[in-house]
Amino acid sequence: MKSDNRRQGIIDFLVDAGAASVDDLASRFGVSRMTVHRDLDELEESGFLRKVRGGASIQPSSLFESDFRYRQKQAIGEKQRLAASAVIMIEPGQTVIIDDGSTAGGIARHLADLRPLTVITNNLAVIQDLAGAGGINLIALGGQYSKKFHGFFGLLAEASLRSLRADVAFLSSSAIHGASAFHQDQEVVQAKRLMMAAATRKYLLVDHGKFGRSALHFLTDLNAFDAVFTGREPEPGMRATLDAAGVLLTVVADKD
Repeated sequence: MKSDNRRQGIIDFLVDAGAASVDDLASRFGVSRMTVHRDLDELEESGFLRKVRGGASIQPSSLFESDFRYRQKQAIGEKQRLAASAVIMIEPGQTVIIDDGSTAGGIARHLADLRPLTVITNNLAVIQDLAGAGGINLIALGGQYSKKFHGFFGLLAEASLRSLRADVAFLSSSAIHGASAFHQDQEVVQAKRLMMAAATRKYLLVDHGKFGRSALHFLTDLNAFDAVFTGREPEPGMRATLDAAGVLLTVVADKD
């Protein structure tokens, strides 16, 4: 197996497994431990995984955000509930921004009943879902494609956002610490901040597992959003912190 194919295979395996040891990867791909270490070094440098003692992980940390395919597999039911609940904030004829997150991206499948709409996004999955859809004026932000985030970022995307205005924006974030949102990647943070600046109303969609976590870069205080949607009531101390900060929290609980 060629090195590029093997490294892609390692990522594909970690998307399903979350983590693996060097020995497991060496056995799976029929190569030496030294070869696996070289592959992991290359993939870590490119931002696709993080090396841990004795192996590698694609699970997020305070410095590392996981591949979009891994994130898509997490808290699926909760993310679907959040998207279905948040979409009621949209009215036909409005302009909507959707960010690169897998949670906010779930809104796209609910937009057919609200047409006509203009949708602005850097999320390739949303672009693919809405491309050619009747009644949807789709504005795909330009920029450099990130395979890890499955979206477009950089100077071109940022320049486009500065020239646009929207009625409502839906964003996700990888970590909620105290009453603030954080993310591991500064380029992603910049795009999200510009989306917020471009929208009259702003909503954050985060599954409950994001609370109590932190990441490298501060995104914004949560009270900058008109509401924060999550799928489970935070623990009492966290809820008290959010209430004290004036955060409007909407809990979309599982009815089952």
